[in-house]
Amino acid sequence: MPTTAPNLRREVVEALVREALLSRTGGGAERPSGAAPNPLVVNVSARHCHLTQEAVEQLFGPGHKLTPMKWLYQEGQFAAKESVTLVGPRSRVISNLRILGPCRTLNQVELAFTDAIALGFKIPVRPSGKIEGTPGCMLMGPNGFFEMPEGVIRAAPHAHLSPEDAEYYGVKSGDMMKLRVGGELGVTFDRMLARVDPSFKLEVHIDTDEGNACGLGPDSRVELFR
Repeated sequence: MPTTAPNLRREVVEALVREALLSRTGGGAERPSGAAPNPLVVNVSARHCHLTQEAVEQLFGPGHKLTPMKWLYQEGQFAAKESVTLVGPRSRVISNLRILGPCRTLNQVELAFTDAIALGFKIPVRPSGKIEGTPGCMLMGPNGFFEMPEGVIRAAPHAHLSPEDAEYYGVKSGDMMKLRVGGELGVTFDRMLARVDPSFKLEVHIDTDEGNACGLGPDSRVELFR
């Protein structure tokens, strides 16, 4: 009987496919020389929120803990079973806004530009955690409401890199990189924020508007470079 391969996460399989395509096509002139230490994963991040434990308890009840529904590519990160309703300006709402866990030290909602338009928001592009001066909103859960005075952003496109990845690409945390996506709708993103941490696995995050604009799919040819 043939040997069966171990179960791999979809994101890893997609990354391996992209790496194979890059090796066949030469990878582009600006691609760093030598073999990359890790496969490049590019994922579309749909609208979601990050909450503190205090906010979770106010929305879902005292002592409530987030329940993992789907583990994400970054170690220890998950999409929770819990979701909330976001109430924006003029009482416009988005239902089933997914919470990502684990809990954080601040409350933040990440929307795409078209989400913001539908809600009547004018939101800035910000790195995660940089919420000063941003709009707020009301969140509604089964146990009540939670008011956010600020924290609604459009997340800046960014790349998670380990120190090994950062050395390979020649960047440090806070640098701007470029992401080239090939195909019929191919584009190059010129301001891809590098975020470096020993806990990170190599992964680029773009939002749903950006993913749709470039037609990103599992077979898309992608290049990350300085």
